[in-house]
Amino acid sequence: MFTKKKSLWLFLLPGLAGLMIFHLAPFLGGIYFSLTDGTVNNRLVWFANYRRVWANQAFQSGLRNSLELSLLSAPLIFVLSFILAIMLKSLRERSLPYRNILLMPYLVPSSALMIIWMVLFDYGGVINRLLSLLGMGRVMWLESGALRVPIVLLYVWKNIGFSVVIFSAALQSVPDEYYEFARLEGAGPVCQARKITLPLVLPTAFLVFVLAWVNAFKIFKEVYFIGGAYPREEVYTLQHFMNNRFAKLEYQDVTTAAYSFAVIVLMFFAMLYMRKGVRGHEH
Repeated sequence: MFTKKKSLWLFLLPGLAGLMIFHLAPFLGGIYFSLTDGTVNNRLVWFANYRRVWANQAFQSGLRNSLELSLLSAPLIFVLSFILAIMLKSLRERSLPYRNILLMPYLVPSSALMIIWMVLFDYGGVINRLLSLLGMGRVMWLESGALRVPIVLLYVWKNIGFSVVIFSAALQSVPDEYYEFARLEGAGPVCQARKITLPLVLPTAFLVFVLAWVNAFKIFKEVYFIGGAYPREEVYTLQHFMNNRFAKLEYQDVTTAAYSFAVIVLMFFAMLYMRKGVRGHEH
């Protein structure tokens, strides 16, 4: 006769087996593969692949651009989605259509959105015509270093709806009485958001920022549809480096670049955890 503990393990076993086979084993195998020379014998070369990849100028450029694009996109998504979620909360039941409209770009393929974006940012497009009406010169948005602007805006527009949904779910747990009391005390909307809303949804806010930051590293399709596999250096991302190396069958470089990115993300979380621990110790 099964005890409750044994029954629990029996239910967990299929999921744990799947996790081991399809996630943990490939992850560990990839680490080992990145430390080999890629020959038939898979001779261990240890960190020689990492030294070679990190010294590669294309990798350095891709990593730097990915970091910069993510640091541009993540704060925009975080701030705008937080503001929009607060605005939608004030609409109550009427907010559903607006929330669906915001989420729609997230569900539409990037290739379809790219057509709209190219019409807007083409040299003779809507944006440049507006600039001309304002007495400003036209910008080669799609053929210069300014390409970062439409790429970041497209990524933010496509992904902001998902962050708004997460924030909106968290805001449902904030009692309306807090805002009513704050209004009686003379607090304005900005003060309410800073003193009430943000502290109460801080774990969700952290999740939204981390997801926006990590996902922004995957900015690739937006660049690829405009610049192809080898775009301008200003928008050449880490994903371009990995795809191009994969096309050349240089699998060691692909795995090495992927795990280098994983190390950067883990270091980021470790620093946040340590900083949180230091603050908690001080208090």
